[in-house]
Amino acid sequence: MTISPTRPDPLAALPSQVHTLIVGTGFAGLAAANKLLTEKTSADVVLIERASDVGGTWRDNTYPGAACDVPSNLYSFSFAPSPAWTNNYARQPEIFDYLKSVADSRGIRERTLFDCELLSARWDPVASRWNVETTRGTTSAQLLVAATGTLSNPSFPDVPGIGDFTGTMFHSATWDHGFDPEGRRIAVVGTGASAIQFVPELADPAEHLTVFQRTPAWIIPRLDRPIGTFERRLYRALPVAQKFARGGLYVYREGYVVALAKFTFLLPLFKMLATGQLRRQVKDPALRKKLTPRFTIGCKRMLLSNTWLRTLSRPDVDLVDSGMSAMTANGVVDGHGVEHKVDAVVFGTGFTATEPPVAQVLHGVDGKSLAESWNGSPSAYRGTSVNGFPNLFLMYGPNTNLGHSSIVYMLESQANYINSAIAQMSDRKLLSVDVTERAQEAYNADIDQQLTDTVWNAGGCSSWYFDRKGRNSVMWPTFTWEFRKLLLRADLSDFELVRGAPAPRSLESEPA
Repeated sequence: MTISPTRPDPLAALPSQVHTLIVGTGFAGLAAANKLLTEKTSADVVLIERASDVGGTWRDNTYPGAACDVPSNLYSFSFAPSPAWTNNYARQPEIFDYLKSVADSRGIRERTLFDCELLSARWDPVASRWNVETTRGTTSAQLLVAATGTLSNPSFPDVPGIGDFTGTMFHSATWDHGFDPEGRRIAVVGTGASAIQFVPELADPAEHLTVFQRTPAWIIPRLDRPIGTFERRLYRALPVAQKFARGGLYVYREGYVVALAKFTFLLPLFKMLATGQLRRQVKDPALRKKLTPRFTIGCKRMLLSNTWLRTLSRPDVDLVDSGMSAMTANGVVDGHGVEHKVDAVVFGTGFTATEPPVAQVLHGVDGKSLAESWNGSPSAYRGTSVNGFPNLFLMYGPNTNLGHSSIVYMLESQANYINSAIAQMSDRKLLSVDVTERAQEAYNADIDQQLTDTVWNAGGCSSWYFDRKGRNSVMWPTFTWEFRKLLLRADLSDFELVRGAPAPRSLESEPA
């Protein structure tokens, strides 16, 4: 992956006022910024980033074996194809380098203030602006784009004694690279998408691994391959060839929705693929039983790996299927009360996806935070706008996650929507737009109805897709092209609109 040799300087200080403030510089923030800058829609765009570089989850998740489970040609921006991918499924360092190169080449880095964390943002109804407080000062923004993602804050289990452990302990999202696994007895808590990648990497150097599992996952083969020199040269010389490859991958992955959401009677075909690999790689019937889920395949995220099951079959790896119930100074206690003495504990326990931390610092028209407004069950209009929070746009908002394709496609769709809204605000001289409660409720009622018969809702599992209220507030229920079509243009007839210069005591309202 090639990075611009002359990297532009980032923003030195936070301006006192800005038209559009984007929070976060992962795929979401870069997608939004690129669209607004390319279309020259916003008068000025500034990004703030709590870390020292762009990249989001691909900057932070540096655990051994970290890689994407969507093919590289699809898990990338349509406006910035890269002919340099070396594998069909890109590894973390390549994706991180790719995002840095996009920020540099598209003029985004020079508009970014790094080491700048959002502390609070409060809507001022008189000025029709967001008053924003950060660790590097304050600013006022007409429009606020929350592009912080849902996989940004690690989740730790709440178990007795977690603070008593005297060994090394960390989450996979904040990997301790000073930790040497050589000859150590290591406990891994969790068997999700991260664990299936780093556990095989730990098995060889560690003396012994103990993996604590609550619920097994369906594992299907990872059809990875190196991308050879000829193919990379072809993509450089003939970009349309890569565009064609991307299109083929898109159509192929959209086909998954037919089984996951439309005709779930086809899911046994996926199960045959998973059980076939399980039989080949796990010969012990007792272990195989522990690793066989009791829910319909696809209900939870199908995980891709060629090495996970084989690793669990090793004699120096134990699988504990009763989960974790407590910790002691010297180890981990399983669900049956048995203590397993270890030198280190690595948590692969996911993120706070349905309760994003950014929701706690965004305060709308009534002073309540977005978290208080949601009250444990996130919802938004088209996954992007929330009633009572004017001029706020969410990237990767509620019900935009996918079980089959690339989230980058969804983020670019949201960037189109935000760009359309801002353009219409400029044309119609609008100070603010606030989606109506009625429109938001109708939209989410339709989403809930579409999700009813999908495998994510009806597959018999308990997944992180469900919030505290028992609603699936995470998944998009159908084809991604339908989301793209829905968000091509912001329909301001579903919004309360405020125009003109702000008055001291009241604002003139324009009927939509």
